[in-house]
Amino acid sequence: MSRFSGWASRLTAVLVLSGAVVALPVQEALAAPPLTTPWTAEVTPDNALPDYPRPQLVRAEWQNLNGLWQFAGTGSITTPPTGQNLAEQVLVPYPIESGLSRIQRHEDRMWYRRTFTVPSTWSGRRVRLNFGAVSWETRVWVNGTSVGTHTGGYDPFSLDITGALRSGSNELIVGVYAPVDAAGAPIGKQRRSPGGIFYTASSGIWQTVWMEPVNAASVTRLDTTPDVAAGQLDLVVQAAGASGQQVRAEVMTGGTVVGTATGAIGAHLRVPVPNARLWTPDDPFLYDLRVTLTGTGGGDAVSGYFGMRSVGKAVVGGVLRPTLNGRFLYQLGTLDQGYWPDGISTAPTDAALRFDLEQQKALGFNTVRKHVKIEPARWYYWADRLGLLVWQDMPSMRTGASPSTADRANFESELRRVVDHLRGITSIVQWVPFNEGWGEYDPARIADLVKSWDPSRLVNNNSGSNCCGFDGGNGDVADDHIYVGPGTPQRPSASRVAVLGEFGGLGLLSPGHQWPGNGFAYEMTADTTALTNRYVSINEQLKPLIVNNGLSASIYTQPTDVENEVNGLWTYDRRVLKVNADRVRTVNRSVIQSATGLAAGSLTSLRVTTSGHTDRFLRHQDSLARTDVVNASSADGLKLDATFWVRSGLANTTCFSFESRNNPGQYLRHSNFRVRKDARDGSALFDQDATFCARAAQAGTGVSLESLNLSGHFLRHYNDAVYVARSGGPNAWDTATSFAADVTWLPATPWWRSGADLTVGAAQSLRVTTPGFTDRYLRHQDSLARTDVVTAASAAVLKADATFYVRRGLADGTCYSFESRDFAGHYLRHADFRLRKDARDGTALFDQDATFCAQPPRSGGPGVTLASYNISNHAVRHYAEAVYIATPGGTHAFDASAGYDQDVTWAVAPPWAP
Repeated sequence: MSRFSGWASRLTAVLVLSGAVVALPVQEALAAPPLTTPWTAEVTPDNALPDYPRPQLVRAEWQNLNGLWQFAGTGSITTPPTGQNLAEQVLVPYPIESGLSRIQRHEDRMWYRRTFTVPSTWSGRRVRLNFGAVSWETRVWVNGTSVGTHTGGYDPFSLDITGALRSGSNELIVGVYAPVDAAGAPIGKQRRSPGGIFYTASSGIWQTVWMEPVNAASVTRLDTTPDVAAGQLDLVVQAAGASGQQVRAEVMTGGTVVGTATGAIGAHLRVPVPNARLWTPDDPFLYDLRVTLTGTGGGDAVSGYFGMRSVGKAVVGGVLRPTLNGRFLYQLGTLDQGYWPDGISTAPTDAALRFDLEQQKALGFNTVRKHVKIEPARWYYWADRLGLLVWQDMPSMRTGASPSTADRANFESELRRVVDHLRGITSIVQWVPFNEGWGEYDPARIADLVKSWDPSRLVNNNSGSNCCGFDGGNGDVADDHIYVGPGTPQRPSASRVAVLGEFGGLGLLSPGHQWPGNGFAYEMTADTTALTNRYVSINEQLKPLIVNNGLSASIYTQPTDVENEVNGLWTYDRRVLKVNADRVRTVNRSVIQSATGLAAGSLTSLRVTTSGHTDRFLRHQDSLARTDVVNASSADGLKLDATFWVRSGLANTTCFSFESRNNPGQYLRHSNFRVRKDARDGSALFDQDATFCARAAQAGTGVSLESLNLSGHFLRHYNDAVYVARSGGPNAWDTATSFAADVTWLPATPWWRSGADLTVGAAQSLRVTTPGFTDRYLRHQDSLARTDVVTAASAAVLKADATFYVRRGLADGTCYSFESRDFAGHYLRHADFRLRKDARDGTALFDQDATFCAQPPRSGGPGVTLASYNISNHAVRHYAEAVYIATPGGTHAFDASAGYDQDVTWAVAPPWAP
């Protein structure tokens, strides 16, 4: 703080005009930002974001113009104050509302002024003045000559200022109009009067300003689209003044050229990338790119980079999923808003910019949703380099106002420029043009428009259309927002993958590390332990949604606190991690891993994926593992033999073990390469033999399971038997023929859906286990289910109402239905989440509503939890005497997380009316 506060006393600004040296008045005091970060004190006028700002179009020579400029608010930006000193100083490129800028207030209109000298070594070349971003309308003068204008707050622009230059010192004046939410331009979450979920505005110059010399023929943009299937890079080079020039492109790795192509400017060059190393979050490998213009009149040379990866959709296990490089990867991310207490929309340093992404990666996330903001180019470079998938939102127009015709035209213009600007970013896998209906119009048309501009990525019609926006019904993504959630997001369709675009919002106050004001969140917690427990709890609830409901991605709100929102994993000042990192990382990784269909604590059946044998499943028989055809008409014993509990690996908890559903304590293990089912004997060798690690599917979709203690050996079916096998090994079952398909298994809905057993045909009563209410039983009254105290002295009708016959599930015989003791043919079923007793009506829906799969108790004690058969992640719960099917943290009052595990645990008791 002391270094920051001392700027004003140490600095004297000097302006050179017409050869005269003029000392400017220095501001007497510099107010510190409301909250500082670990990087605040590192920022000085001499090192304000000194890093090269454009990693995708690099030239060796450039001059950074960040630093102290003169500044003044104004009523008009039509007539520049040429040759006039301005009263204040602003540190560029920090927005004027920020503490780092030295202004720390909003102005609708403003002047920036400074001088610069063009290096003599640039003589004979064109000089371009580049702006990373300025919000919103920009007018630029050099030596009193207008050199260009620009509108748009998020895209870079460049001006050729050669004709306005003179020898020696040059004067640069920039006028900016920044109406924020007083007009209809895209602004994201900026507000002149911030509050709630909207934040301090970021006006004026907010990204790096720099100059560079270019030849008359110069490259202006590199559009890179990897074509993994063809093993090549689709490259379009845009250039200016390049008539008669040709393009030569070289792909390199480690300084070695691996592919070259030549062609015309603006044409699609196909540059070979042989044996491409594919970019993934786990292996974010990037190739270098060198592009040269050749021909008469002088050329140009620039460098950049790209990653080889593909983005798409595919049906995986009967469900439409997003794919990366042809494989489904569950996208677990954060709602990253990119705000800073000292720089507002501009990170104080490049190290700070990188920090946020590094920390999210370290916590086990593989995705970032960049929320209604565009970042500087270096942010995307770090996402590419570190390996984080990016959903890119378009900054939204203001809320509460219908956009005018002019606003719409401007929005589409800015949207197109953003897509063009970022189309070469490897990490971006999804465009999100609208959020929750803010400033939304024509969503279907806009989604189609974005898809026409960039068909290589998914387009999300409207993030959060379920809660507060419009859904055009098209695009690639159906996106729900549920707070706290995860609730029950919609299922995927034939054309749209299903994602949870926002959920979470768990809060924790951190005195001394908060923005001034009263912090709020969607749900407050008391301390780090409570916050971590709730985070783990709601993320665990994602697993059945992934496996059973087709959920393909989830975005947690949020990585850091932002102004008055205290629902971050980190504090707003980035000084305190508010959760236990190890536990968050562990659950995050387990959620991603569960997308293979393998989630510890769940039931699964493993289907063969080899062509011609996809009706076969892994099962045990006479202690040996084999594969057999299993279908809906199969005997109960076969269905049970083909069902396994997925457990954390007995010898390594990051891997898995498979416990027999019908032989508790017995696990699949290998012995002399043959896979068998044996009782755990307590030895370290058994635990190692029974532990398998999930690996990427070797063929198609699914998962391959590698032996923990026989590296390179995978679970394989061969002639009906199952082995651990190594491709090309010495044994018959090691044959390379069909190896990849044979070792790829598709985790499927378990053939036996219940994980706990009830006695079919028996009369039973279901007792509440919640402390303080253990004398209450589930009963029906006036057709509705509720709980009441039942004792030996209770009336006969109450005892009968509290007694049910256990039947095989009406919709699935591996689950259960509960027939009323005193109303034959009437069953417990749910309707609009309420549990009730109704007569069976012969419909498939009734039978599904009346079927419940018994599971081990969520509370960990004795009893049983009754999970809904047709509404995932919902279980029978008593709440304020009534009974519902509920999900913890859902949108209804009866979904309250407090007491949930105990409330959905029922003791199976002797019948009150036998």
